[in-house]
Amino acid sequence: MASAGTDATQSLTESRASGVQLHITSLPGGRLGQPARDFVDWLAEAGQSVWQVLPVSVPDQHRSPYKSPSAFAASAALLEEPDAPVSQAELDAFAEREAYWVDSWTSFGGDLADQVRFDREWSALRAHAHDRGIRILGDVPIYVAPDGADERAWPQFFRDDAVAGCPPDAYAATGQLWGNPLYRWDVLAEDGYRWWVERLRRTFALFDLVRVDHFRGFAAYWAIPADDETALGGKWEAGPGRAVFDAAREALGPLAVLAEDLGDIDQPVIDLRKALGFPGMAVLQFGFEPAYEYNTHDLANLAPDQVVYTGTHDNDTVVGWWAELPEHRRELVRAAWRDQGVHAHGDDEPGWAMIELALGTPCGLAMMQAQDVLGLGSAARMNAPGIEGGWSWQLEPRALTSGHAERLLELTEASGRGRVQA
Repeated sequence: MASAGTDATQSLTESRASGVQLHITSLPGGRLGQPARDFVDWLAEAGQSVWQVLPVSVPDQHRSPYKSPSAFAASAALLEEPDAPVSQAELDAFAEREAYWVDSWTSFGGDLADQVRFDREWSALRAHAHDRGIRILGDVPIYVAPDGADERAWPQFFRDDAVAGCPPDAYAATGQLWGNPLYRWDVLAEDGYRWWVERLRRTFALFDLVRVDHFRGFAAYWAIPADDETALGGKWEAGPGRAVFDAAREALGPLAVLAEDLGDIDQPVIDLRKALGFPGMAVLQFGFEPAYEYNTHDLANLAPDQVVYTGTHDNDTVVGWWAELPEHRRELVRAAWRDQGVHAHGDDEPGWAMIELALGTPCGLAMMQAQDVLGLGSAARMNAPGIEGGWSWQLEPRALTSGHAERLLELTEASGRGRVQA
């Protein structure tokens, strides 16, 4: 497996590349195995370099992988062969390699054999992807679930007076009350941020590139009193800054990190990201808002050290977004299509028009949702932040065709986004 010493993020933002976001549970059948290998083959046929997935951690009762009972364990629900035999030698080797966290998971009731099975299947999938020039971009949530394996094993690292969330934003008028336990950053610092270093070590053992969710929380985070029913009563508190990542770099080497810097972003967040040299994110669906004096998602403000998305798992599909877009904002989008020489007829195929627009930006990496390649509407949306449910959309078998691949390959090559070898 690739290590953190492979600075893949730098190569992907300095060399123009592109990819597709599709979580494992959105594959036909929702598991690893042949559908995952078929998707890798389709990405290679389409000239793509990156496959982005959501966290492969154990999901919560609403199927969200962002509120997992373990920051380290992978979900057995993703296994192609959940009953495959596991030898004692494999168990011993895995337990020795992952000694920092294994006891936290088994004490919580987790099955060590499932982790070995996942490691086996995931390693085979990554080898298949690397053979075809595809890197896998994973995701590490900033927080863990309340009363999960981590909070039970290391209670000294977590607060009980306040919980995580975010203030009102484009997604939710009353903010988002996530309910995850917040960190006691002072206690973590006394331990040299070991817990975070080991979490990132585990993450980079699984992925070539890593998106750090809610990166702004390292600059400042929204702390909501534990008994509040909404996020409105929260307040900003100072995060640890770059210290976590400096500790991780010292232990692991260069970090192939993409900073998720969406939402309520201020200058200290921008300064922290740039000081660490991490690419940030831009979402085209946020780029056509005339009410903002300065919009980092506006086409005119996009930069090579960003990863641009047609939309993320928290956005509606482009077709769904376009259907609800006010006419005055549609005109801004149409003007951008004309100015950038987009060939797709946007009113008929807004998904393909936005894909073409994303590929043409100066951003080092352009990402699109599989739903946008397929031109699917809001029924295919993965998640609506602040609303329970979701996370269940799946591809129909053979929905992504050679025709889709040929069209995407042509646009990718025309935009100068060459393949990056894994």
